[in-house]
Amino acid sequence: MLLGLATASAACVCFGFGSVFQARGARSVPRADRVRVGLLAGLVRSWQFVLGTLLDILGFVLSIVALRTLPLFLAQAVTNASLAVTAAAAVWLLGARLRRGDLAGILAVVVGLTLLALGSGQEGRNHAAPAFHWALLATTAVVLAATLVLVRRGGNVAAAGLGLLAGIGFGVTSLAVRVLDVSGPLAALTDPAAYALALGGLGGYLAYALALQRGTVTAATAAGTVTETFGPALVGVTALGDAARPGFEWCALTGFAVAVGGTFVLSRFGELEGASAELSAPHRDAEAAPAVPPR
Repeated sequence: MLLGLATASAACVCFGFGSVFQARGARSVPRADRVRVGLLAGLVRSWQFVLGTLLDILGFVLSIVALRTLPLFLAQAVTNASLAVTAAAAVWLLGARLRRGDLAGILAVVVGLTLLALGSGQEGRNHAAPAFHWALLATTAVVLAATLVLVRRGGNVAAAGLGLLAGIGFGVTSLAVRVLDVSGPLAALTDPAAYALALGGLGGYLAYALALQRGTVTAATAAGTVTETFGPALVGVTALGDAARPGFEWCALTGFAVAVGGTFVLSRFGELEGASAELSAPHRDAEAAPAVPPR
């Protein structure tokens, strides 16, 4: 468990710092009203978005160990607590200021993760029935199709919807990592979970980037953060056998709720602090709003 906690914590740091750069890069690209090559090309030309994406990739590689060795409710809660790291990174890199609510959110995350770690037991199964693998792949197809519909809309409703889709895509990726057949190269290549992993990540990042362009940071990230955390955790407990330590179920449940609640509170950080950070840093490009949402 110690190795899993170490890699999950390192992934959390990568995701937190990556979000600061990724959000600025996404908002420096002209707003897109449909999915097209120009949007992807613009994101690739933004060094900030590329740096943020590279940090996200490194975080994902580190999180693979956590997802394979920890209960999903613990692994997801730790990695998705990256917004606490994002808040600290924004203070350092963007000159943002923490409000009382932000400090309370960070404290809740720390306390919640501590309780969750104390109450967590061993992870459940790393395999599932073939139907489960195919269901993950089918879910990614739904996410991509729904993204193509919502991309034509604007405002906070569309941003929240796209954020929700991003959370589902990232959640599918986590589940696919957990159940992927790694007994050999051929087994991995013929496993639907492998393609769900790739398409879920791609669909999640696409929906996330589009959500950042359409509404407030809170609308774009709050629903996705909760979905990405609760969805895999629930599936892990009900379908894969994840469980808390005997007699410590209350500790794990309380810690999970407090940690996710703190992350939800912190989803407002980028929206509230982005403007003040921009005003305090006149040397930055004014077109790149420094909103700092989580992954």
